[in-house]
Amino acid sequence: MSKKLIKSGLIVSVMTLVSRVLGLIRDVVIANVMGTGLMADVFLFANKIPNFFRRLFAEGAFAQAFVPVLSEYQVKDEQQGKDKGEGNKQEQTRLLIAQASGTLGVIITGVTLFGMLASPLFVMLFGFGWFVDWLNDAPGGEKFTLASNLLSITFPYLWFISFAALSGAVLNTMGRFAVAAFTPVLLNVAIISMAIYGAPYTQSPAHALAWGVFLGGLIQFLFQIPFLYKAGMLVKPKWAWRSEGVTKIRKLILPALFGVSVTQINLLLDTLIASFLITGSISWLYYADRLLEFPLGLFGIGIATVVLPSLAKLHSKNNPAEFSATIDWGIRVISLFGWPALAGLMVLAQPIIMVLFMRGEFSQDDVMQVSMALFAYLSGLLSFMFIKILAPGYYARQDTKTPVKIGIKAMVANMIFNLMLAPFFGYVGLALATTLSATLNAWLLYRGLKAQGVYQLSAKTLTFIGKLVLSASIMALVVYQLSSDFDVWLTMSFFEQVQQLILCISVGAGSYLGMIILLGVRLSDFKVIKE
Repeated sequence: MSKKLIKSGLIVSVMTLVSRVLGLIRDVVIANVMGTGLMADVFLFANKIPNFFRRLFAEGAFAQAFVPVLSEYQVKDEQQGKDKGEGNKQEQTRLLIAQASGTLGVIITGVTLFGMLASPLFVMLFGFGWFVDWLNDAPGGEKFTLASNLLSITFPYLWFISFAALSGAVLNTMGRFAVAAFTPVLLNVAIISMAIYGAPYTQSPAHALAWGVFLGGLIQFLFQIPFLYKAGMLVKPKWAWRSEGVTKIRKLILPALFGVSVTQINLLLDTLIASFLITGSISWLYYADRLLEFPLGLFGIGIATVVLPSLAKLHSKNNPAEFSATIDWGIRVISLFGWPALAGLMVLAQPIIMVLFMRGEFSQDDVMQVSMALFAYLSGLLSFMFIKILAPGYYARQDTKTPVKIGIKAMVANMIFNLMLAPFFGYVGLALATTLSATLNAWLLYRGLKAQGVYQLSAKTLTFIGKLVLSASIMALVVYQLSSDFDVWLTMSFFEQVQQLILCISVGAGSYLGMIILLGVRLSDFKVIKE
């Protein structure tokens, strides 16, 4: 099991790495074209709304409800095939996919059409500061008009990505992780291409990027179809609201929908509050979040993508010992990469931001502002990662209610933290509030699994994490001594900055690897150990 998980995890992580690198290139292009000014704030806002619904209807709540049920049907088909001696025909699995895709399709089509037609309403709700300026003919009112226009272009992305995510969930459950992990690369390519080649033919760079989002969603959707056909899972969608499988998904998805929406609502509340802050606040938070998403997506989400289908099948086969051991394995793997990522980004935050973004419209002051938000986010990096591993411990057992209850507590805490911190620390306070609520969320998820007798951190894993923390701390000291002061970085040419950054990262990685080996970390630590 552990070899298969490691292989699958490596596939997802490599594909995610390609996607994240292109994502950073995309953000470099956006920073160069628009900086952190008015158009940047508005485009990032218009991109955030469909992504909010994407996490509800696609990768988020739907996947968490759909994957366990799909895994259950696959196990039943396998068993029936063995009993009849006919092999695995996957008839029930194919029927479930047809019913789920048809039912989801009707709902998503309605939501997408409403979103396109009612884009000003969404901007009013989540960019209320801009709406107030528009009502009073204040200078900031143009943000409201532009955001409404861009949102009508980006909203169809939700339709395309929902079906791409459904296809990816099917392929992941079949153990074919590479396709879904590679698909986001196409979105980044589309946005970069439109930013470079499409801008001269549109009203503004922001419009070009919005059309890039639209095209990226379309290409991602079309890309999945041949692989579904090859896997024998390309079926004709059919409406089946009351079928057994869809009914089970519906019952699971409602609490999961609220559970996933908690995090997304928190992010939108941050955007709402940021719309009242100085221009640039939304952009500074965005770029800081993008740097945080690099290790989070590469390791946290990458491992979680592999863990959920594995846990769902273990639950269907009634194997609690290996179920617990698989969660423990996930905690060890993300800890291995999470702690050095945290330490390295803390020390090299400003040089990395400088090398990636400081050109064109992106200024030295923007580097400082983004780094402050990044420091706040980084303090919760491991919490964000642990959530990605602990939450599947509930969803795989088709328990979507408990994470919802925990999510409500985290959402309320985030609101309180926002009100406490934003008046004093501005946009940095919003980032700190997100971090604190995520830490609370992770702790409550773990405490719940422990109370249910599902999972408890093993002594071996606690010792293992201690070794990693010590190694990452020493790595941070080494890199800090090697790195130059901020003022010195400013005097370097771009080529010199890149050289220095590569040197710091290489020496840091080498010192971390040397320390964990010296402290006794071995490959055997990454086996799924059933206690």
